[in-house]
Amino acid sequence: MFDFLNKENTIAGKGFNRWLVPPAALAIHLCIGMAYGFSVFWIPLSKSLAVSQGLTEAIKCTADVGFFQELFTTSCDWKISTLGWMYTLFFVFLGVSAAIWGGWLEREGPRKAGVVAAICWGGGMLISAFGVYTHQFWVMILGSGVIGGIGLGLGYISPVSTLIKWFPDRRGMATGMAIMGFGGGAMIGSPLAAMLMKSFASETSVGVAQTFVVMGLIYIVYMLVGAMSYRIPSSDWKPEGWTPSPAVQTNSMITKKSVHVKKIWGIPQFWLVWMVLMMNVSAGIGVIGMASPMLQEVFAGSLIGLDLKYNELDKAQLTSIAAVAAGFTALLSLFNIGGRFFWASLSDTFGRKLTYTVFFILGGLLYFSVPSSSNAGNLILFVLAFCIILSMYGGGFATVPAYLADLFGTQMVGAIHGRLLTAWSTAGILGPVVVNYMRDYQLSLGLPKSQVYNQTMYILVGMLVIGLICNWFIKPVADHWFMTDAELAEEKRLAHEKVLGSEVSAISSPPSSNTSSLQVYLAWGFVGHSR
Repeated sequence: MFDFLNKENTIAGKGFNRWLVPPAALAIHLCIGMAYGFSVFWIPLSKSLAVSQGLTEAIKCTADVGFFQELFTTSCDWKISTLGWMYTLFFVFLGVSAAIWGGWLEREGPRKAGVVAAICWGGGMLISAFGVYTHQFWVMILGSGVIGGIGLGLGYISPVSTLIKWFPDRRGMATGMAIMGFGGGAMIGSPLAAMLMKSFASETSVGVAQTFVVMGLIYIVYMLVGAMSYRIPSSDWKPEGWTPSPAVQTNSMITKKSVHVKKIWGIPQFWLVWMVLMMNVSAGIGVIGMASPMLQEVFAGSLIGLDLKYNELDKAQLTSIAAVAAGFTALLSLFNIGGRFFWASLSDTFGRKLTYTVFFILGGLLYFSVPSSSNAGNLILFVLAFCIILSMYGGGFATVPAYLADLFGTQMVGAIHGRLLTAWSTAGILGPVVVNYMRDYQLSLGLPKSQVYNQTMYILVGMLVIGLICNWFIKPVADHWFMTDAELAEEKRLAHEKVLGSEVSAISSPPSSNTSSLQVYLAWGFVGHSR
């Protein structure tokens, strides 16, 4: 009944246009990227119980109600700090699920993984809607945090090896296109969520449960369309007329062999790349979390033309600078998205190692400059520094799959990428913890709010220095780690790979060239229309 999901039935035949695959990946990443925008629900959820009882102020929990009691309580509203754990769980389970099921994805194919991701991500929101309705936070944790997090991980890595195999000539650009969608998901999802909550809100409801239902259903449909559009190339396929350049052929950092995922934990280069990603993400994710309050507290009244410190502003003025900060956050999101495509594409020319070297050196200099531009009151330099920093944060995510393919080969790069994403899970905890606790510590020493971020910037510089050193030590992988020809042949057999495109079943018969061109326009139009 579900044979169409099998990997062997997704192999494209001759005439298939590879440019149909990036829109399929984007369709999934634009949906799961809403994980970045879930904070739009926190404030409404923090007073949902009060509103259901006709009250305007949140019903606060008593001092004896701790975090675990909040999981089950129906007598008080959830704190925003409690709700924020769902955001943390997203990225913990993203890394864990990608690591656990990455090998399964390689053998079963991206279509099956994409379908599971759609059911988990959209279905998790439906479960969360029930949690909101019954005011049971543990149900929301199970729905969006755990089940949704699994969908997040499978959806994130599902297109990686597929795109790398379709675009051996442009590995960085291909993965950059897909992962760019993850950065843009919140820009689409957050306004949609706000509009739906406003529409569903009433005197006794904040509209979150209904919004979860609608968005969950939309995401399931949209992601299923993307998953069903996945195709993989036959083993002997390469772009017409393409041969690797002499520079690529002689580049010792780009292997022609493949490492088996089961060996990856023991390879030093894997752990070096793991540290490279973790340090880049830890620094960047810390900035994302504090960018808005930092802008407001450092520049305060100057954002609206007043010579006033933050604690001297009245409620109306605080609202005004908050609006400016919201615009700043949106600008950072644009650079985060654009950087994923720009830097990943640039890495095809510069190489992955040099690209990450630029991230760490330029990023370190920019972080180091922030306290000076803050103290000087130079808003333009401050904003420019953070925009470039966020572009490199996004670029790091988009460049690393191609880095892995260069070092460890393409056969199991999706599974290896899944293992690597545990670095993201770690960074999702490390970065915000360092930034938030350093801020609290600086405040406890009596420093004014405009200066509490200076030490944090220098700590983030130290993280980037560690990443730079790890990146410098990355060398070509030793020959004994790679699969032999017999092992590779067996892995391809287990992965249901066929050698010739003519062996494709009727289910995946390739379209003619003219039809394929039309499909490309329609596919990109489908993804573009969502924006």
